Amino acid sequence: MRLKKRHQLPIALIISALCAGAVFTSSSHATPPAAKVSAEQALIEKAKGIHKRVLTLDTHADIDINNFAFSRNYSQDLENQVTLPKMISGGLDAAFFIVYTGQSTEADAFEPAGYKRAYDSAINMFEGIHRMTTVLAPNQIEFARSVADVKRIYAKGKKVALIGVENAYPLGDEKFAVKRVKQFYDRGARYMSLAHQGHSQLSDSNTGEAIGWMWNGLSPLGKEVIAEMNKWGIMVDVSHPSKESMMQTLAITKAPIIASHSSVRALCDVSRNMDDEQLLALKANNGVIQIVGFSSYLKTDSAERRAALKQVLSEFNVPGNVSVVGIRRGPVGGISEEQRQALLKRLSDVDAKFPPPTRANVQDLVNHIDYAVKKIGLDHVGISSDFDGGGGIDGWNHAGETFNVTLELVRRGYTEEQIGKLWSGNLLRVMADVEKVAKDLQAKK
Repeated sequence: MRLKKRHQLPIALIISALCAGAVFTSSSHATPPAAKVSAEQALIEKAKGIHKRVLTLDTHADIDINNFAFSRNYSQDLENQVTLPKMISGGLDAAFFIVYTGQSTEADAFEPAGYKRAYDSAINMFEGIHRMTTVLAPNQIEFARSVADVKRIYAKGKKVALIGVENAYPLGDEKFAVKRVKQFYDRGARYMSLAHQGHSQLSDSNTGEAIGWMWNGLSPLGKEVIAEMNKWGIMVDVSHPSKESMMQTLAITKAPIIASHSSVRALCDVSRNMDDEQLLALKANNGVIQIVGFSSYLKTDSAERRAALKQVLSEFNVPGNVSVVGIRRGPVGGISEEQRQALLKRLSDVDAKFPPPTRANVQDLVNHIDYAVKKIGLDHVGISSDFDGGGGIDGWNHAGETFNVTLELVRRGYTEEQIGKLWSGNLLRVMADVEKVAKDLQAKK
């Protein structure tokens, strides 16, 4: 806003202004509040324009299998962090919806009965996601199987649904696992992690840092599965597997890999995050890390708090693949509800003695983005939420607040081109590379 120059000011006004700390020059006055508001509004309008023009893609949104009925589904504004109304209001264009399977610790977990339970659950989730796009809300959202599909659906003004598989445990044993990779691909899976919280038949989990290792990286079957994923065009996701599993994956894969929802270990020292060696290895592979809006992976507990939590969990014999977040969220396998309530009381005592860090916010998320960009380059960094799976931070607590991430990126000086790469361009580049590798591998057979 341009200010009109005034040649004369009353003496009393000048004295009053000086006493208030204002600074005058011969040609200007202190910036009035209205001018500051105008500058802020201009920045917001700039961010709104960028947010509207770039394709925003969240690589990790969990689902509730109960939300695919006519009476209750994602076309309604449910309490879930991700719904179609929230995606529309927040300008979130696309999301990988997750076929998630917790790692069973039951006695028959690695026997046919355990694998069957996991497989049946996974298939139910696949079918639910397709039901959303074909029966429940086909006018609002379509399913994408390729980068070309993503761009085509986005151009039509519809929301885009993709599928990621979190934990390949449902693939089963040597009899089924390799064959089912193609089956999962045909059902729409475009990325898959080989483990979750706890070791699978395919890979060690990051939780091995606390509970010890099963495979010291990948199992022989896991190595076969990675080769098969390359063949059919499923991105390998290393967000939950161990560091050694990731490094062995990089020695095998013929295509770039992703970390679908991880953050930076240098800023938040938890085993789920990636250290600098992993980040540099990911860059060398031409892969991408999708920085996650999950408070526990953006800000970590104090050493004293971590020790106290570990002691309590040990006293209650909590399985190593069960997190404090999971305990507080609801019933946990292997723990009675009575035990869980007693455990919750002890956890509250720990909170009182060693308070958890304040909840992370959008600024903390972008701090991790900044770090990764400086360490490995902007072309290897993206964004994810882990909504409805524990994710959510102040300022980006649901899909309806997605614009706030773009706004903070604009504040940090990122350009529209750079923001487009962070929101979707880098991930889609990896996906396209994986598609090409698959096509080449299939042509050799």
